[in-house]
Amino acid sequence: MKPRDALLPALALLAACGASQRTYHDEKMDFGAVKTVAVMPFANLTREQSAADRVRDVFANTLLATGIVYVLPAGEVQRGISRTAPSSATAPTAEEIVKLGGVLKADAVITGVVKEYGEIRSGTAVSNVVSVSAQMLETATGRVIWSGSSTRGGITLGDRLFGGGGAPLNDVTEDAVDDLLGQLLK
Repeated sequence: MKPRDALLPALALLAACGASQRTYHDEKMDFGAVKTVAVMPFANLTREQSAADRVRDVFANTLLATGIVYVLPAGEVQRGISRTAPSSATAPTAEEIVKLGGVLKADAVITGVVKEYGEIRSGTAVSNVVSVSAQMLETATGRVIWSGSSTRGGITLGDRLFGGGGAPLNDVTEDAVDDLLGQLLK
């Protein structure tokens, strides 16, 4: 077997990893009815303590910048969390979503999970990666009306061959959030 023949499957696998996305849209939902959104604190499954807060801030600000919906300020969301006292602010139950929606006067709530955030290494190559999942829940019923996930960054073939540190973490975070919002606004 030629070395080039062994490299082709690896390249296909790398390309597939960066392009994968899993999205759910509730076909019965009128997304035009969603005018006000509360972005809840994201869950953090990484070693970086501030990862969830950073990704949540980028997500909320980027969503607000679209002008499609009004995103409640983080302080207002925190006030609503304090008043309703959900069992988990990062993963409230359907009943808690309905209650929170009433207190905040929000049409939908977005929750999220940061699965990877930061630097990864492979041999001598180093790069940044961000992996995040999010879902939108309707506050009238507490049911999921959209969910998506995105992973951006990582070590490329160019990083392996020529070195380099990949894109800055902030750029990778923005790419992952842009991908998620692209899935939401389809």
